[in-house]
Amino acid sequence: LTLFVIFPSFGQFYLRGEVKDENNKPLQGVKIFVHSSRSLFQSGMQGSFGFTTNKEYDSLSLTMDGYEPKTLRVKSDAWQKITLQTSVDQATKSKQKLISVTSNLTQSAKFNHFFSDETYFQLVENEFVDAGNYPNTGFSLDVDKASYSNVRRFINMKSVVPPDAVKIEELINYFNLQYVEPVNDRFNFSSQLTSCPWNEKQQLLFLNISAQKLDLNKVPPANFVFLIDVSGSMDMPNRLPLLKAAFQALVKNLRPVDQVSIVVYGGTVSVWLNPTSGSDKTTILKSIEELTAGGGTPGESAIRTAYKLAESTFIIGGNNRVILATDGDFNVGETSEEAMDKLITSMRQTGVFLTCLGVGMGNFKDSKLQTLAKKGNGNYAYLDDIKEAEKVLVKELSQTFYAVADDVLINLRFNPALVKEYRLIGFDNKKEAIADRTSNLNGGEIGSGSSTLAMFEIIPAQENMLSTSNTPVGDLAALSLQYSLCNDTSHKSITYPVNSNYLPFNAVARELQFATSVAMFALKLKDSKYINNTDWSSVVEVAALSADKDNYLQNEFLQLLDKVQKIYPEKKKKKKE
Repeated sequence: LTLFVIFPSFGQFYLRGEVKDENNKPLQGVKIFVHSSRSLFQSGMQGSFGFTTNKEYDSLSLTMDGYEPKTLRVKSDAWQKITLQTSVDQATKSKQKLISVTSNLTQSAKFNHFFSDETYFQLVENEFVDAGNYPNTGFSLDVDKASYSNVRRFINMKSVVPPDAVKIEELINYFNLQYVEPVNDRFNFSSQLTSCPWNEKQQLLFLNISAQKLDLNKVPPANFVFLIDVSGSMDMPNRLPLLKAAFQALVKNLRPVDQVSIVVYGGTVSVWLNPTSGSDKTTILKSIEELTAGGGTPGESAIRTAYKLAESTFIIGGNNRVILATDGDFNVGETSEEAMDKLITSMRQTGVFLTCLGVGMGNFKDSKLQTLAKKGNGNYAYLDDIKEAEKVLVKELSQTFYAVADDVLINLRFNPALVKEYRLIGFDNKKEAIADRTSNLNGGEIGSGSSTLAMFEIIPAQENMLSTSNTPVGDLAALSLQYSLCNDTSHKSITYPVNSNYLPFNAVARELQFATSVAMFALKLKDSKYINNTDWSSVVEVAALSADKDNYLQNEFLQLLDKVQKIYPEKKKKKKE
């Protein structure tokens, strides 16, 4: 697909106005971002502003420390009277749980990290855990892939990546590595133990779960509600126009048994398209094409409306799903992560799943969309360009929208006789807390044909005991996979042995070597203390030797490595006196 954005020509307008607080006090120094020209201005001493534009209607985004950000659609020849509301006290903002906490271990404080006006949950990197005292650990297997495309966006902009935007497990699993079709089962499990490239005294343990592929011609009918943000903040080429192209690509793959509804929000909330059969693609495509941006962002009421519509057209045994597409900049109604958490948790009981598609930059709210997707028992993707949209909504359609299982959890019990300490790589940002038992974890859905890799860094119980010449007797660990079938509340469990099948790093599968290079890349971006002595050339070496030269995504990763070295030059080591 090729996306063309045509800007019509208008005469010159002089857009003027003033900015005040709720007490009618003029605000000086308010940053005013003009969407049409992507220019930045500031309000003057009396809160006034003025600049030329060739748009009769334009969109403005206003930000100032201590005040809630505001985006609105304006008429350029009218005097603008804009009021900013004082922001909520930082102390009232919700705290977020972590998935990577083992019981009886101290948790660090958690809060939001801001990059420009973007928000991310602060991540606390997993520490090594004593396997003798804490042999059990667990994590939710629903791994999104949004972080990779978001990181790619920063690097392509030649920008430093916010450390908390880097979710290691999402970067590793972006490539769907090591997929093995299950035989007469819903899942296939494999594991591999090898040496650790950044620490020769330690090992890496790979765990891989592959889910069966569903026949798309036989999957249950879909009841999709597109919930599309058309507020003023979406009035940029990489936002609403990108989403329109993405949804149109999805619609072209619908079957007659599928149905689509559209709810839009921007200033107001309305049903843009009533339930329409997948056979009437012309009507659906036309409705999407006619979308325009403008207004505030009443996210809370929009979500309620979309779920209500999905419930009214609910297909028993079908794929009932709200697909939310937004930059996450909710600024009307309940807007905090805590409020959204409660809202989506209540909606989860309806049997309607939630997929979140994030777009944009500058005011992108990763933290809000992550909260919605996890609590909505769904998934989350970030679309940085039309290629990513095609990957998520067309090429990986079954992975994105059709689940093989729900409430999927992993519980792992290490053998202290073989493992002294272990560290889960990634999974730092999950909201669920890892405990000795997984009963307190919230599992998630796992998509058709998906492959999920998890990596542990291992300190062996005895030096050199895991070498090929001295293979120990007994399993390294036992893994329990817990899940439920979609539309079924009963839980099932499968147990797999994790063998002590050590191989040198250069002897393991190339896809596992490539996954390691991606993990090293992510750890470097996060400035992890566990990879301090590894330079970019080491990452490049592992990636270059293992990448599949016929795979576009893996070749693109090599290009990102070339770019990232210019953004993150190696620190020169100080000479000893």
